[in-house]
This record gives sequence, C-alpha cells and structure tokens, in this order.
Amino acid sequence: MNVIRTAMLLALMTALFMGIGYMIGGSGGMMIAFVIAAGMNLFSYWNADKMVLRMHHAVEVDERNAPEYYGIVRELAARAELPMPKVYLIDNAQPNAFATGRNPQNAAVAATTGLLQRLSREEVAGVMAHELAHVQNRDTLTMTITATLAGAISMLGNFAFFMGGSRDNNNPFGIIGVLLAIIVAPIAAMIVQMAISRTREYAADRRGAEICGQPIWLASALDKIARNAKAIHNQDAERNPATAHMFIINPLSGERMDNLFSTHPNTENRIAALRAMAQEFGGGGQPAKPAQEQPRPTRDETRAGPWGGRPTPAPPPAAPEKPQSNPWGRNPTGPRSRRS
Repeated sequence: MNVIRTAMLLALMTALFMGIGYMIGGSGGMMIAFVIAAGMNLFSYWNADKMVLRMHHAVEVDERNAPEYYGIVRELAARAELPMPKVYLIDNAQPNAFATGRNPQNAAVAATTGLLQRLSREEVAGVMAHELAHVQNRDTLTMTITATLAGAISMLGNFAFFMGGSRDNNNPFGIIGVLLAIIVAPIAAMIVQMAISRTREYAADRRGAEICGQPIWLASALDKIARNAKAIHNQDAERNPATAHMFIINPLSGERMDNLFSTHPNTENRIAALRAMAQEFGGGGQPAKPAQEQPRPTRDETRAGPWGGRPTPAPPPAAPEKPQSNPWGRNPTGPRSRRS
C-alpha cells in the first residue's frame, strides 16, 4: 500500500512539474520542463548520495576506528539480509542519523557523534535499524527524486519572473499562469514532498523495529533525539534544509506539529505506534539475536564500551584509563588522526 501511495505521489510531483512548465511557456515549456526533470533525476540517481554526505561533512569509518558503531550496523544488516552499507560518521553534537544511496548495493548510513554519545547501545541499534529499513524499502532513492523535483519546481517558479506574462513566450495563461507558477507551485511541491517523507517514516519505524527485534529501543531513541534536536543547533542542516527529510528526526529548528508542512510525523505519534507494536511482540519485544551467536561478555568486560558493552572482550588494561573526549577514546573520524 505504501509503495502504491508513494508511486502516486511521485507521479503527481512529475505532473505538477510539467504543468508548471506549461503555464510558463505552453507546450514548449512543458517539454523543456520534462527534459530538465529527466536530467536532474539522472544526475541525482548517480550522485545524490555523495552530495548529501559532503554537505554534512560525513567521514567514512570502519571496524578499526569505530568498532562499536560499525559492528552494530554489520549485525543489523545481516539480520535484514542486506549488503553491508558504507558507514559514515558526522562530527556534530546534535543526535541524528540518515541513510542514502540509490539501492541496497550502493547504500550508506550516517550517524552523528552526538547520537553515539547520548544514546545507549540498544537505542543506537534501534536508530540504525530504522535507517536500514529505509535502505531495504528503497526510500533513499524515492526521497532523493522527490527532493530534486521539489527543488526544480521552485526553480521554475523563480524562472517565471524572467519569462513574465508576455505573449512572446507562448504562455496560454498570461500573467495568471506566471503568478500561479510563482506562488502556488512551490507550495504544492512542498506538500507532496512532505507527504512522501512522512509516509515513509512510519513504514521505516515499523520495519526497523522488526529488524532489531525491539520496538522499545527505537521508541526510546526517538524520544531522546527529539528532545536534544530541539536544543542543539545543526548548522549544516540549516544551510541545506532540502536534506532535512532524510534524517530520522527533523534537524531544523522550529519543527513542532504534525501538520501538512512538517517533514516528519509527530514524534509522540511515532512513539505511540512503536509501543503498540511492542505489545504485539509480547511486551518489550523479541530479543535481537546476532547473525552468529557469540558468548555474552561479563560485566567486567563491558565497562570500557561506549554504551556499557563491547562486541569483543576488552583487552587487559595496560595503563590507567584517561578521560575520553568521544565514544571511542580517539578522533571519531579516524583517518584524520593518522594524518596529524
């Protein structure tokens, strides 16, 4: 049902784009709009993931420089029977995360340092399961195309200023068509874009809870992220608001209500749905078993982990512990520390 609804919304977005082109330049304008849309979507299909990651200064990490974080993603990807995505870290105090990529074979997940510092290991697992659900449902491609079309429609609205209402531009609606293009088109595009984003968030919440096996983990994470996102400014997101719908919680300031213009559903509604799902699971949920069963570490072995646990036993202590400035006791971006 969600796939059909998303396809209908994307078709509406494309039709709206071509309709705006027709109002501005007649049949010729409609064809130009179609060519622009096709070109932008083709470019976005191959390059949007790289662009988004660069916008937020994401750095790729691996098992050596982010063992806990990387291990969680690897275990969840195995549970979901997905190819291992690339794993990125964003040096940002606001707890948040997103997924990108044109398909599961070329996917990437990214989390902020604030997410890993402020959430428990179980809550991080719930968040990353949500992001892998977006990958599995191919939402990353859908939302990228939607954002591209919405931006292109806004661009057409600005272009209408230069076209004007003269008869020379083959505009069948005259100045009325131009005004509609300038005022109505961007609003309509935003409504469709937000509708798609909100529809996919509910579906990813449910599938993510199924992947990690514990709906309560994700519910608790959403509560923490929402409270901290309101208090901590995300400068990169504010500079690139078109990417806001990709995050698990709206990273922009001022988001409060579950209305037609919000990029995400109301957090309380999402938490309530996950708690109801936990009841379906029989309480807190089903235990999330790893892809390969491993002996659980003892309490002493788990002390050094950033969330109170480690995927492998801790090595014997060689020296007194030093204060840690981040979840792993090293530069969270890994590669940069080797260049210093």
